Amino acid sequence: MRHLRTFRYVDEVAKVGSIRGAAETLSITPSALNRRVLALEEELGAQIFERLTRGVRLSPAGEILIKHIRAQVSEMERVRSEIADLSGVSRGHISVACSQALLPYFLANQIELFRRGHPGVTFTVLVRDREAAEHALCHYFADVAIIFEPVRLAECQTLLTIDQPVHAIMSRRHPLAKQKQLRLMDCLEYPLALPSPPYGVRSIMEQAATRLHVKLNPAIESDSFDFLRNVAVNTQIVSFQIKIGLPQKQVHNDMVYRPVHPDDVPPGSLHLAQLRERFLPVASARFAEQLMSELTKA
Repeated sequence: MRHLRTFRYVDEVAKVGSIRGAAETLSITPSALNRRVLALEEELGAQIFERLTRGVRLSPAGEILIKHIRAQVSEMERVRSEIADLSGVSRGHISVACSQALLPYFLANQIELFRRGHPGVTFTVLVRDREAAEHALCHYFADVAIIFEPVRLAECQTLLTIDQPVHAIMSRRHPLAKQKQLRLMDCLEYPLALPSPPYGVRSIMEQAATRLHVKLNPAIESDSFDFLRNVAVNTQIVSFQIKIGLPQKQVHNDMVYRPVHPDDVPPGSLHLAQLRERFLPVASARFAEQLMSELTKA
């Protein structure tokens, strides 16, 4: 347990990139934290951090150590969760990495549903694009991730994959709002508001445009899905979102959304994933099971 505390200290220094900054977060003095790091370096016989003019960064040996540290901390969380579960006390902490599309409706509802039965469980929700979500899994920042159109997934285990059709978002006063289903070429007759290139929706929209031999020329680009949605509702601009990122009703206040014909824009893949060969803490494993059940219905 003594080593686990030192491991947590080292992990915080690695995250912050500064012994002084990490000491403030950990509520200890910089000199005490530095002594901990130096003692561990002496024990290992290798330098963990390279000291820079401003802050520190992991050395090659430190990169190896930090993977071990995060695995050990994660395993201890799992053990604590299982022990708490034996006593009938449902406690634990769950970290989820996901796209913005999951935040306003699906994930908020799922967390509320889970905490009704497990009020002692706390959550951290990390908003990450598809590549950053995979990174969060691989570095133990997240227990599970919900990733739309993942980049690699080489080190991740996919628990579930579902198709997600793309919908066009617009004002209920928009001329296209009268149609039940849209063709992409119809949408391109109006100004577009699109997510930035790192996001999965943008990727499949670009692929669709290439197949139709047209070019997307967005009037607005943003990495904020809330902003894109609001722009579409208040102007003649058309934006796009996957089904899970939309409210259940087709008309929500002034917002309308219509499916884009799958011949023009095929559905993308939404993946629920965890780090391969990692044993999740009890709370995280149960939440993953709930997500699998609900995503199957979505």
